Amino acid sequence: MFTGIVTAIGTIASVEQRGDLRVTVACPFDPAGIDIGASIACSGVCLTVVSLGGVAGDARVTFDVSGETVSRTKPRMWSEGERLNLEPALKLGDELGGHLVTGHVDSVGQVVLARDEGGSRKLAFRIGRDLAPFVAPKGSITIDGVSLTVNDVRDRADGTCDFAVNIIPHTGEVTTLGQLAEGDMVNLEIDVLARYLKRMQSLQG
Repeated sequence: MFTGIVTAIGTIASVEQRGDLRVTVACPFDPAGIDIGASIACSGVCLTVVSLGGVAGDARVTFDVSGETVSRTKPRMWSEGERLNLEPALKLGDELGGHLVTGHVDSVGQVVLARDEGGSRKLAFRIGRDLAPFVAPKGSITIDGVSLTVNDVRDRADGTCDFAVNIIPHTGEVTTLGQLAEGDMVNLEIDVLARYLKRMQSLQG
């Protein structure tokens, strides 16, 4: 489990095709504090550490990324030079600063609005009809691994919807969200509570 509070930005240093992809990420973690087999969320995707290298502040962390994961995440995400939001798994007793996040991407959304408003940045995303019922104003959503509050939801005639969030300057600086532009794609994970409520509702119906 994760909280959606990003602790570092990593950059994909290398990608090997070995049936699955073997992806090595350069990041400012201390490899001595990471175990083989540990879970790290990479832009919202829970991955298992299979190899470690480097030194404190300049670590190399390697993951195997399955074809299933590649097919469910945003295009070009697993390419050399791509920047990833990183979060180690939640430990018992850690502060839950965001919301409970599983690290399983539900869908990919597209940025339809990116503009500065006051000191913050407003971002709006379009999502498909399969995910639209799970998004609600003042509810939680994970965007590229970042826990955010939905400010506004606008349903569309075709069953899709647009939802908006505000990114404060700190979040824009310590995550990749500050660089998003209209047309970009993002990984989305809905709130786990919304998932269970939808399931209960469908059974009652």
